[in-house]
Amino acid sequence: MKFIVSSTYLLKQLQVLGGVINNSNTLPILDNFLFDLDNTKLIVSASDLETTMSTVLEVDSDSIGTIAVPARLLLDTLKTFPEQPLTFVVEDNNTVEISSNHGKYALAYADGAEFPKAVEVSNPSSTTLLGDILATAINKTIFAAGNDDLRPVMSGVFFQFSPENLTFVATDAHKLVKYQRQDVTASQVAEFIMPKKPLTLLKGILAGSESEVTIEYNDSNAKFSFDNTELICRLIDGKYPNYEAVIPKENPNKLTISRNQFLSSVRRVSIFSNKTTHQIRLKIAGAELNISAEDVDYSNKAEERLSCSYQGDDMQIGFNSRFLVEMLNNLTSDDVSLEMSLPNRAGILTPIDGLDEGENVTMLVMPVMLNN
Repeated sequence: MKFIVSSTYLLKQLQVLGGVINNSNTLPILDNFLFDLDNTKLIVSASDLETTMSTVLEVDSDSIGTIAVPARLLLDTLKTFPEQPLTFVVEDNNTVEISSNHGKYALAYADGAEFPKAVEVSNPSSTTLLGDILATAINKTIFAAGNDDLRPVMSGVFFQFSPENLTFVATDAHKLVKYQRQDVTASQVAEFIMPKKPLTLLKGILAGSESEVTIEYNDSNAKFSFDNTELICRLIDGKYPNYEAVIPKENPNKLTISRNQFLSSVRRVSIFSNKTTHQIRLKIAGAELNISAEDVDYSNKAEERLSCSYQGDDMQIGFNSRFLVEMLNNLTSDDVSLEMSLPNRAGILTPIDGLDEGENVTMLVMPVMLNN
């Protein structure tokens, strides 16, 4: 088995796949890339059993064969080469020899047959959308997903497809983000919960991408295909909480404010907040928003006044500043609106501008109790 490939082209593809490999694997074979050569087509795969990703590379060869090559060693070697052709030759003594312009490097390989086979997604439903739209949807939601192992359904992003729209939801019970696209639809209604790791990989690869992504899914697995790459992952089992029920419908108090101004104020004031609760207080009266925080244990306190546009009753509400900062950071609009009903009901943050046609973002943040 022998093939010739450009060093930078190979490195670029392998770095993407390398994101799948865990630092510590239960099966040693998972520390490898699977190279499956069929003449000029080299399929490289990486897996952690839950997620498997493979990509097709064009190489110069007329042989066939499969081997598993140590991923870390190969990546570290490729990073040091300037652009040049590399020749890979599989020798009889269980090593694969790489020849560059200046030298030869031999590394031991494992039998490709030991590598776990990727799952087939049987009887799938499918939807096609632009890579950049999918990357944006992941970006806008993934930060709000939980990390609690006891509630695995909340540790992923909920995909809800219908002939009217596509909806992506993430929540950790303190904050919730619902991202909706009216301009992209699916042929039938479907719901599934995607784990964070494959989404993080997709987000990195597809940002700004003009390629079409085909998503095929059934009850247990989902497969994303684009360009010459495929990613298959196991879905999170379980029923997603009824998120619509927690979004308050009647919110008579509406605050409109410049996002950057609000964000920098919250950031500054929160430095003076209690280090465990991160609590800040918003006091709204007329056209003035007063943001304050106090850490009684250390006698630290701060307050700032901002002008805003506000319709509703004067009110005081407390929030965890970290959640507000995360949400405001994740929006790209110039102005945002914060809608509230009562100090003990969730506040709803939405961007006022900067959205594409058919794009909707709703962010919900739970208040914290203020001790007066």
